[in-house]
Amino acid sequence: MLDLSLEGRVALVTGASRGIGRAIALMLAEHGADVAVNYRREAGAAEEVVGLIRAMGRRASAYRASVDDLDQDRAMVEAVVAELGPIGILVNNCGIASRGLSVHDTDPAELERVMRVHGFAPHYLAKLALPSMRPLGRGDIIMISSIATSRPTPNGAPYMMGKAAMEALAQTLALEERDHGIRTNIVCPTVTVTDMGARMVRARTGVEDFAAIDHKHPFGHVSRPEDVARVVTYLVSPANSYLNGQRINVDGGGLLDFTQSIK
Repeated sequence: MLDLSLEGRVALVTGASRGIGRAIALMLAEHGADVAVNYRREAGAAEEVVGLIRAMGRRASAYRASVDDLDQDRAMVEAVVAELGPIGILVNNCGIASRGLSVHDTDPAELERVMRVHGFAPHYLAKLALPSMRPLGRGDIIMISSIATSRPTPNGAPYMMGKAAMEALAQTLALEERDHGIRTNIVCPTVTVTDMGARMVRARTGVEDFAAIDHKHPFGHVSRPEDVARVVTYLVSPANSYLNGQRINVDGGGLLDFTQSIK
């Protein structure tokens, strides 16, 4: 039987007030972790997640920080360690979409903003979490990337560049921190039922309801946040003793089928 117990471990999940981050935070708590819920703007939604986690009998607090700001990250990590304890699980989930413009038409400010969130922020947070994580004997860093890095499409360079930087960081950490018992892995969702996913689908197809395109996706449905959360939970649990530096696509095998489309 798989051991998915996370009792006694503290997880920091960025962008955890909604979507995939919310599902990850809740599922880690279900398996015993205490959870630091990071958010940037939606304090009410973050506190709702905290309330649900506390109702499970776990400790949780919400921490406001723009993850692309090193000073805010430092203050957040220090507060998490002081209030909940050493961070044993770091899930770099926070993400933003680019505007869907060509390279020619992309504003350099947009490129910098998207790159900072997807590339700089995970670097900052790993750097800040490692001092408390290294002595624990077991640590886990998860990067929530995207299948977009495997199947580039036009008009999304900032997003794909940011996720590619995140994945390069993960591969580096997997080598650098292995001797400290820290595993670093990458999880790559496909289009998922989230606010950001809905905006993307609406922009490309005009479809408002995910149910209208469920039949076009593997196993008859668009990916749900819980599909991603299950993979993350396995990777950070004792059941995973040997996966490190791996990239796992959560897409129902869609990348194997080049005829798949959300159109």
